[in-house]
Amino acid sequence: MKRLRRHWALAVVCAVFLCAGAFAFDDYIPYWDVPAQRAVGKAALDYLGGDGERAFGQLLNAHDRYYGAAFEAPLIAMERALGLEDSRDIHLARHFLTHLFFLCGGVFCYLLALRLFDNRLLALMAMALFLLHPRIYAHSFFNSKDVPFLVAFMVSLYFIHRAFRRETVGAFLLCGVGIGLLVNLRVMGIVLFAAVLIPRALDAAFARGRGERGRVLLTGGAFALAAVLTYHASLPVLWTDPAGRFAELVETLGSHPSVYYNLFRGEWLYSPDGPPFDYVPVWVGITTPPAVLLLALAGAFALVWRGARRPLDALRNTPLRFGLLLVVLPAATTVAVVVLGNTVYGAWRHLYFLYAPLPLLAVAGLHWLPAAPRGRWVRPGAYALTGAAIAVTVVSMARIHQQENNYFNALVDRTTPERLLSRHDTDWRIQVPFGDIARDHPAGRVFVRNVPAWSIPADERERFVETRDFRSGERNFHKLHDRRACPAPIPAGSYAVRLYGAVLTCVVEPVAYFGELRRRALATEALDRSRFAAHRVGDLMVYVRDGCEVSDLETRAFLHVHPVDRGDVHPVFTDQGYGWHRRHFALERYGARIDGDCVAVVHLPDYPIAAIRTGQYAPEWAEGVRRGVADVEPAARARFTVWLDGRALTYVRDACTEEDAAARFFLHVQPVDAGDLPVGREGSGFDNLDFDFHWRGAFTGDGGCALVVNLPDYPIASVRTGQYDGSGQRWAVEIAPPE
Repeated sequence: MKRLRRHWALAVVCAVFLCAGAFAFDDYIPYWDVPAQRAVGKAALDYLGGDGERAFGQLLNAHDRYYGAAFEAPLIAMERALGLEDSRDIHLARHFLTHLFFLCGGVFCYLLALRLFDNRLLALMAMALFLLHPRIYAHSFFNSKDVPFLVAFMVSLYFIHRAFRRETVGAFLLCGVGIGLLVNLRVMGIVLFAAVLIPRALDAAFARGRGERGRVLLTGGAFALAAVLTYHASLPVLWTDPAGRFAELVETLGSHPSVYYNLFRGEWLYSPDGPPFDYVPVWVGITTPPAVLLLALAGAFALVWRGARRPLDALRNTPLRFGLLLVVLPAATTVAVVVLGNTVYGAWRHLYFLYAPLPLLAVAGLHWLPAAPRGRWVRPGAYALTGAAIAVTVVSMARIHQQENNYFNALVDRTTPERLLSRHDTDWRIQVPFGDIARDHPAGRVFVRNVPAWSIPADERERFVETRDFRSGERNFHKLHDRRACPAPIPAGSYAVRLYGAVLTCVVEPVAYFGELRRRALATEALDRSRFAAHRVGDLMVYVRDGCEVSDLETRAFLHVHPVDRGDVHPVFTDQGYGWHRRHFALERYGARIDGDCVAVVHLPDYPIAAIRTGQYAPEWAEGVRRGVADVEPAARARFTVWLDGRALTYVRDACTEEDAAARFFLHVQPVDAGDLPVGREGSGFDNLDFDFHWRGAFTGDGGCALVVNLPDYPIASVRTGQYDGSGQRWAVEIAPPE
């Protein structure tokens, strides 16, 4: 009770943040990689629960198998304990518990700051600065990978400080357990493993006598043993081959095989190439509240200055050495990421853990402000300005609530939002404005498209009907996936989600919106008149089919845009070797059936265009593919029959289900000469050309399906292909290389 009275302010702050989180946790949509994360957690929990062989097979084939389940497994256990089966209930429970864990990180930030500065006001400021980073705050609800790692990083810093202060075996054992779990979440946690062993080595070097040196070596050894055993025990995928799988883990997570493009200062960066030298500092600089940046720089400068003046204190087990560790960690890690060429994408979300030391450095800057006799108001004034800066951050977060993950500070131009969005990545996870629709239409049925079931409360779902078939006279709404297809200005009856005034996405009234686009399209000459007529309307491609069925929207379209200048080709959708902007998409994702007619719309690139080629993978195309290989001996037979014809692989299945089409295909091509591999693939030894069915195939009219994939043009030693899903590998075959 006495301790509670001492920390009453902490209890109040925690209560405020908890209440805010309770109101906000359903305002964000799940992260795109939640299914992969949940698959790892489920497989690990099943494996530990006795379902050994099947669960271990799932772990080995899981996309994220080397991201440990130290956080995901408890979330899955929570789902099962509470009997959660509805998708909305599962996502909201995950959001709330992930945010609760984030708040625990704030508490440990407070406790560590209190240990460092013995000032409860500074400790509360450190906690507030930690929790009120707008981007990280938003991610604290839906990001169960990067934010838990940030929190575990902060907790590990606390236990490192505690261990070096107490100098007991028990304290170092506890520290080792914490860092073992940290590395489980992400192998980058190994930097804190080194941050303990290197100072322990220094302590052994400065030890006075054999007794003190022996105690230092004992505590260091206890820490290392606890960390290694905890890590091994918490990552079942290592149990069969610890050394080999750990080497594969380091290689895989250091140069992640996933390919993404980062929009950075107006240029698209290829993620496997690694970030440029200024990538991390710039992203941190333009997305972190300025007060934190200024104070952290002041704190870092003060610590480095003290270290330069007292070098022996900087090497021995002193508060100064721990403070310098807070400076070295983000700086050294940033340099390592650039030098090693680590794969990063999604702005700097993979490096959120670098933020952990910054609130502590910020309050260090406040703590060491000069206190000259005539400057007695300097420190109180600085405290007041910091409090005001925290208040400004809260206001900024409130103004862009639900889009805090897209926060930019005043160091970039926010007054011209379109320019801002054209120069820097934004997070596309945008909440559908379902609340506004429900409020404006409190009774009766409402027909919607592209509104996921989890976003609608279970008791409202019968009223909100998902459909691709809209009719005049009904209340209906369609979410556009392509923000550039949103009408300008947004008409009455539509809903828009904005960031700094720019539209990120919109929900339109489809009868009026698509009807107007159809009218404008039919006033132009069609570029293509196959299954759908394709028209260019300004910077939009509009696809129209009169008298169509909903099933017609299931066909897959391709759009090849040839620029006047090949240098304008957008890298996200293209192979630079072809020199055109290449895009494949499902018409149903971008369109709807309106009063019996089908309309779909996608935007064109904004560079000068020389030519456009567009068409569809229709049932007739798939049937033609199937007939074309009917009399040829296949290269392999499995769930799909596979033919190799020159440089093309053809996959055919006669009785094809949606489940068959939903499972992702893998295609691993090993070249004769490893030098032919693209940048970023050298370590794996093969070219990873994984793809989705709807990128390359279509259903036939009688329930079959077919798809065609081109192989690279370098000499090939072997080809391995098949399918996998959340439960693991479904089938796989080896195919002899082309001649």
